[in-house]
Amino acid sequence: MLKVLIIGGYGNFGGYVARKLALRADMALVLAGRDLAKARAAAAALNAANPAQGARVDLADPAAAIAAVAPDLVINMVGPYHTQGYQVAQAAVACGAHYCDIADARDFVCGIGALDAAAQKAGVAVIAGASSVPCLTAAYLDEAVRAMAEVRSAHCGISGAEQANRGAGTVAAVLSYVGQRFDRLANGRMQPVTGWAGLHSVRYPELGRRWFGHGNIPDLGLFPARYPTLHGYAFYAGHEIAVLHFGTWMMGKLVSLGLLPRLDRFAPLLLKVSKLFNWLGNGRSGFHMVIEGIGHDGVPMVRRHWIIARSGDGPNIPCVPVILIAQMLAEGRTIAPGARPCLGLFTREEFMAGMAGLDYTAIDE
Repeated sequence: MLKVLIIGGYGNFGGYVARKLALRADMALVLAGRDLAKARAAAAALNAANPAQGARVDLADPAAAIAAVAPDLVINMVGPYHTQGYQVAQAAVACGAHYCDIADARDFVCGIGALDAAAQKAGVAVIAGASSVPCLTAAYLDEAVRAMAEVRSAHCGISGAEQANRGAGTVAAVLSYVGQRFDRLANGRMQPVTGWAGLHSVRYPELGRRWFGHGNIPDLGLFPARYPTLHGYAFYAGHEIAVLHFGTWMMGKLVSLGLLPRLDRFAPLLLKVSKLFNWLGNGRSGFHMVIEGIGHDGVPMVRRHWIIARSGDGPNIPCVPVILIAQMLAEGRTIAPGARPCLGLFTREEFMAGMAGLDYTAIDE
């Protein structure tokens, strides 16, 4: 039986992972966070195939608490990751446990290789960014690489539903790059852009027009080396509700001019404000990816992909890879030891299979 420690197991994202894994008889779950009472209450309410437990784990000093649980797998579901070090992953490695997270913070995911030697020595896998980005986006590109003679450019975007469950950590992760400068691949070289600038709209099937601006994710640092024929890659983020998107865009302008400080420090307040507009939303999120290249016949090719998530299920999609990792280990399948971003671990078909039960439609053009 696989013993799985879910840090943040009573939060929005961690709670979904816990509910999915609780159905399996080959796993024993321990839900953890800073509040032991909440962890125990969530574990008791889980109705798991094997009774779940609660534990207290503080990200600031997790080593002793994780060692006391003695897990086989540690799933870190607590964001924002851009303010974290690797102490949770290091604690997992120290007690011989595998580790994964849903981090979408660029530096955090791109730098996870710093733990590779320790993970190799312990014989465990440390997988950062087991989320929509870079796991799903890489799966789409890996498919395109097989279909095309040369992949030249790609861009993708995520438009989140305002009515979906979201916490201050998720909001802080986005706000951390609004108005900030970062590099992305354009015209064959890394060039600076500003977070939430590049204002434009995309018309989605079913959803209509959604607005977007530049976002900073691990893909921007990982994909130029993984796909050497790429001349350009961009990621865009946006709100479901246009007034919120433009409000964030205006604040980003002020940040870029030095008239406002970094916005992630205001995440709890801005989250409360955003919820006042929930009545304008419909609980539907969207993802799109456009990949351009040259076919094996020498003719230009374009592949367009869409995912429309309904019923507030959009935030559950990033949780799919950590669920798949836990299932792999519980079934006795091996994951090569070492520390790395979540690239090439799952095909697009495997990722989509993990989305069973969610209210969504995938469209390929």
